[in-house]
Amino acid sequence: MLKTVFRLVALLALLATGLAHAEQPWTFSNNTRYLALGDSLAAGYGAIPTTQGYAYLLYQKGTYDKTPNTIFANAAVPGATSSDVLAFQVPQAINLFRPHVVTLSVGGNDVLRILAGADPVQVFQQFGLNLGNILCGLRQALPQSRIYVHNLYDVPEITGGVPGALQAVLTANLIIADVAMTCGASVADVYSAFSGRTGLLLVERNGAGEFEVHPTNAGHRAIAAAFEAVHQ
Repeated sequence: MLKTVFRLVALLALLATGLAHAEQPWTFSNNTRYLALGDSLAAGYGAIPTTQGYAYLLYQKGTYDKTPNTIFANAAVPGATSSDVLAFQVPQAINLFRPHVVTLSVGGNDVLRILAGADPVQVFQQFGLNLGNILCGLRQALPQSRIYVHNLYDVPEITGGVPGALQAVLTANLIIADVAMTCGASVADVYSAFSGRTGLLLVERNGAGEFEVHPTNAGHRAIAAAFEAVHQ
């Protein structure tokens, strides 16, 4: 019995030594690693099936590298705020996946807090701080990576009836543009891509909830096209 235990200990020691000198298997050194971060938009919510969400479309179309040469991961979670992305998703990007390309959807749930009655000044101050830590943190840890974030689109069915709602969206977009420039990230102009168009939002459909702000399949295609337009 003791001999068996000693053999197992010796074997584990050899394995540990070998692994310490071997390349970590998750580095995928010959592939482009693409990571989607953010909220329900990045997660593909609203698209049917979910794999028609914009991040999946960017992967499937080979936007950042040929599909067979791309390792794609999606860390986005519906409902995530900028605080959630910073606390939970960025550490995974930096410490585990270390992507060559990052796309980010964030800010919509922060703005929704304002529409629910939160103090706009406090929310926007925290959003700007969080976004700076997200984008500049990624840039510092992953200096060679391409980092993209999109601005927010308008939902006329909501902003047309809620005083200050459109201004909240525009303020968030100014923050996104300013922070992205400071941190060396590119902005996909989803606001312009959606402006004046119909058929891009679920709220337009009969029977949809009055606060259904998510994109249709066509909306996700429009978001993907906005990211493609700033592809470097």
